[in-house]
Amino acid sequence: MNKFKNTCLGLMAAAAFFTAVPACEAASIDVPENVFQWVQSTARQNYYFNKEQMCYAVNPNGEIDIGTLIVPTLRTFDDVQKQDVIDKRRWKMLSVKGYDDLVGCADYLAIDLRDRTIKVTKHDDLDSTWSALDSTVDAATIDMKKLSGKDVDSKFCNAVLQYAAKHQDELIARTKGKLSAADAKILKTKKDPLFQLAAAPQSADADSTAGTAKHRARK
Repeated sequence: MNKFKNTCLGLMAAAAFFTAVPACEAASIDVPENVFQWVQSTARQNYYFNKEQMCYAVNPNGEIDIGTLIVPTLRTFDDVQKQDVIDKRRWKMLSVKGYDDLVGCADYLAIDLRDRTIKVTKHDDLDSTWSALDSTVDAATIDMKKLSGKDVDSKFCNAVLQYAAKHQDELIARTKGKLSAADAKILKTKKDPLFQLAAAPQSADADSTAGTAKHRARK
């Protein structure tokens, strides 16, 4: 885990940027557009990523790892999804204390651009004060190669990659590490892992699909 240490300031406190609202209004939460980029909505959830905290990982030697993206994400739930989370916790005999105030969750992703895998390094269930009701470390690993290209996870990943590719200079500047001379040359050729993956045919344009939260939030 040293690889991900000190990559972005405030990474684990990303949820603190949200505006608190009653849990029953979770599907229409006022999420700050200058911090969070909306990607898509399903019948039960709204999907965002934190464009102000997205950055590259940093290797133990202090150099930027251009092969790994660090991306904090947010999902807000409707009442059906909230109840589903609660029911699953009860079935697993886990505590549901405070879960009557559940509004969504935050996932912190480490995207390996070379292996095309996504590791959920931390998962937080969030209440209406944006405090963590429960946290899971090393929650899951997703193989992007096995995604259909049309499912929710695939579309979300592609949106993140497209946004990152278009704002790569910002990501480099935000990352608390040194860019090696060799990697700087690779970035100039647009043959780095991010651009190679973002150029894949199945990728979708995040800027064209990501509108404002207020225009698409399900109410």
